[in-house]
Amino acid sequence: MCDTLVEAGYVKNTNLILEKIPEYRGYEKEDAFTPYVVSELQRRFAFEYNGMRNHEIYFASLEGGAKNLNPESKLAKKIAENCGSIETFLNNFKTLALTRGIGWAVLWYDKKGDRLLCSWVDEQHLGQLNGCNMLLALDMWEHAFVYDYPTSQKKDYINAYFENLNWEKVEENYLKAI
Repeated sequence: MCDTLVEAGYVKNTNLILEKIPEYRGYEKEDAFTPYVVSELQRRFAFEYNGMRNHEIYFASLEGGAKNLNPESKLAKKIAENCGSIETFLNNFKTLALTRGIGWAVLWYDKKGDRLLCSWVDEQHLGQLNGCNMLLALDMWEHAFVYDYPTSQKKDYINAYFENLNWEKVEENYLKAI
């Protein structure tokens, strides 16, 4: 429930910023401070917008209940091609998710390079990979797990996420991206 409220907050704030920016247009000539206000709104927009989109991927991957990754699927074959095996991918991804700080462990598809990439995204907006499609996003902000798992049990949260993951949703993201 907490994450649903968090996502709703990102949607609300994204829409508020999009409404607010046009209100300042034209005032630059009258008020030397206005460009700073607009710049800060634009900076904050990236944070709010990416927070909204990251949560959409996160929640969608849990919809419909846990479903295993089909070892014959295109995604499974791409994971094996890029990582050697699904097990190796999972071990590496889970290690990435233990990165100290708040943010996201993300699996991306790089169409230009035809490869899967994993990265840590600080907060919501620092570390997004340009030109890549987000396939899987694991929320590692404390609000995502602290009610069920103390911070000392982040590994348990990560394992629970993968136990409840609907790989069909991740596969859908991959098929849309290729």
